[in-house]
Amino acid sequence: MLPDRFDLVILGSGSTAFAAALRARELGKRSVMIEERTLGGTCVNRGCLPSKNLIEAARILHEAHHPRYPGLQPAPMTFDFKALVSQKDDIVHAYRQKKYTSLLDGSIQVVQGHAQFLDPHTVAVDGKALYGERILIATGSRPQVPAIEGLQEVAYLTSDLLTADEAQELTHCPRSLLIVGGGYIAVELGQMFRRFGAEVTLLERAAQLFPRYEPEVGPTVASLLKSEGIQILMDASVVSVSQEGEEVVAQITQKGRKLTVRAEKILVATGRTPNTDSIALEKAGVVTNEYGAIHVDEYLCTNVPHIYAAGDVIGNEVDSQMATPVGSQDGGKAAYNAFADPEQRVAVNHRVIPRAIFIDPPLATVGMTEAEVQAAGRRCWCTVVPMELVPRAAAIRNPKGFIKIVADWDTEEVLGVTMVGPGAEEVIHEAAMGLHFHATLHDFIEMLHVYPTMAEALKIAAISRYKDPAKLSCCAE
Repeated sequence: MLPDRFDLVILGSGSTAFAAALRARELGKRSVMIEERTLGGTCVNRGCLPSKNLIEAARILHEAHHPRYPGLQPAPMTFDFKALVSQKDDIVHAYRQKKYTSLLDGSIQVVQGHAQFLDPHTVAVDGKALYGERILIATGSRPQVPAIEGLQEVAYLTSDLLTADEAQELTHCPRSLLIVGGGYIAVELGQMFRRFGAEVTLLERAAQLFPRYEPEVGPTVASLLKSEGIQILMDASVVSVSQEGEEVVAQITQKGRKLTVRAEKILVATGRTPNTDSIALEKAGVVTNEYGAIHVDEYLCTNVPHIYAAGDVIGNEVDSQMATPVGSQDGGKAAYNAFADPEQRVAVNHRVIPRAIFIDPPLATVGMTEAEVQAAGRRCWCTVVPMELVPRAAAIRNPKGFIKIVADWDTEEVLGVTMVGPGAEEVIHEAAMGLHFHATLHDFIEMLHVYPTMAEALKIAAISRYKDPAKLSCCAE
């Protein structure tokens, strides 16, 4: 049987894949997406959307029980976890229909099943062959599962617990939770479950949380989590786990000593790995790096000229990051480049990628850290301003956190910003725009900011090169 022929065959149907399919349609091309799980991929079904929905519900509950203002009494708010999960599923279903399913038409098709290459132009999907003049690999990533003795014999959780319509979905709040890992998924879900009433223990192999971020981040985030009753074990590793009745029992080593931690559930949040190991890449001749990510050039082209890759599946190639907006932007560029003349292709630009971690208060960052600037051989000026010096934070009685600006000592160009504080996930976009246009400290100082706002933290931090921000009047420069 001859294979079905398409201009573009896309492995995956997440944000990267859809962006590519839509761009291909704009170019008059016919494409097909292949999806093994649920249409829409990770973000809408089991990642960004459902997690932020439940995290906000947990914040409302926490605020009711712990009002920041004298004069406000704690409110006896109760919750129904199953009902929260149900409304989360409703949000996922509606968003999936509006942003994904409704966009399909004759020029964009979907085939359900597992994809494997047969040759550089042909992909098999459960016995059906699809031929593509161009191919885009956008299979995304999955939770990385470490080799822990006994782990496969216990009912461990991953971030897939947030899914809708799949068996992995968690529909009850555990009494206690051991989280293996200390990254963004670990801290977001750890705080969320703690606010829903679970006893949470978080285990991190490094000496502090977020060791690749600015050094102020780890202790600040750890302090925030500990203040809510989360136990954090640093420099710790899980040796083995076992099931004893309704509990998971973990044997842990920490700085030479042995510990035993018991919990109703164990959540593995040790990172993500590209989905490249089960699609027979070797039959297409596509090369991956040492981490299993597909190697691409600045045009997102693999070593095979007609095969492109984008999104989580390329890992950190060309300075990319595993993030939905990065994949979405790159998916469109990959499709454009796949059909463009070589001299008209557009290179990706991953210099400015804002990131946010939705703990409360949030953590957000963009650009280079102080250590990265110094490693690049540039003289660095940097400052750390506590949130208590930002009028808006003081006014709403939420002065937790800090803002840090990293700038070139000589040119005063702002090279990086890190913020922990209310509204950080929104403020970081002003910082990102500044970095995009190579803004200096003076640009942030001269920019009029609404008073009082959290974005004013950027201006205050920039001013601190020249004046003591603790001795300024309102809005003064």
